[in-house]
Amino acid sequence: MSIESTLRQRCGDKCELCGATNDLQPFAVAPHSHATVDHGALLCDTCRTQVEDADQMDVNHWRCLNDSMWSQEPPVQVLAWRQLTRLARTEGWAQDLLDMMYMEEETKTWAETGMENDGKKHVDCHGAPLAKGDTVTIIKDLPVKGSSMVVKIGTMVRNIGLAQDDPELFSGKVEGQSMWLRCEFCRKK
Repeated sequence: MSIESTLRQRCGDKCELCGATNDLQPFAVAPHSHATVDHGALLCDTCRTQVEDADQMDVNHWRCLNDSMWSQEPPVQVLAWRQLTRLARTEGWAQDLLDMMYMEEETKTWAETGMENDGKKHVDCHGAPLAKGDTVTIIKDLPVKGSSMVVKIGTMVRNIGLAQDDPELFSGKVEGQSMWLRCEFCRKK
């Protein structure tokens, strides 16, 4: 059985945070980079977008956490705790829910670990925000560890990906090879 079908069975084909039934996809809960049954949750597009980008947060959407924070699944608890923690900065109701929430110590540590980079953004050498799918230009020659390859100054990297757990890294393909590069060595196009 695939990870997605296992997650769908676990949650009854509903978003594990808000209960929506459309546009569901597995989501890896940071610092994990691959969705598994133990480290992932099935989220709708709305929840996924707002979890990934706090600037797009619709406060009223997250009132659903009143129910989902009681999930028995650690990845769902972690996501609920993180969203409530973000919301508690400005919303009293979120702080009230956070005060009632209980998690095992291991799960709480996981939740806190993923919040270390909260609020930090992926930015290029000039401080311009980077987004998934952007095209960037490399600003200095970069030797690739473990090979004789050098990513040359001026190399364009299209359709970049962003590291969820580290705001200093982005991924892309250079000469057909996938690799992680540091944001400080690129300029957004």
